Amino acid sequence: MTPDYKQIYTDILEEKFPEKLIDATIRLKLKTLNSAFDVLKFNQLVFGEPEYAVGFNNQRLRSYDEKSILKILKYQKQNGLNNLQLSRLFKISRNTISKWKTIFNE
Repeated sequence: MTPDYKQIYTDILEEKFPEKLIDATIRLKLKTLNSAFDVLKFNQLVFGEPEYAVGFNNQRLRSYDEKSILKILKYQKQNGLNNLQLSRLFKISRNTISKWKTIFNE
């Protein structure tokens, strides 16, 4: 059972940011929300970069499905990033990335 991200973000945008629903790129991205990775990118597109304190507290509550983890690890491999660079980009702990690598044998 996964959350219906499309409905959640549609409701948020209709209620708080109706002017953003006019933007074609946001509407297109809203239709393609399938994984936690897509939700992270969409959230960044709509709301921008969070302030440090807000971003820190939000990071503690994130969870990733296997599909998103594999996508993040594939992104690392394609772009030749080390764990530190990837952790800064996605705001994930280096230890978490190392753990994912051992679990998924990347």
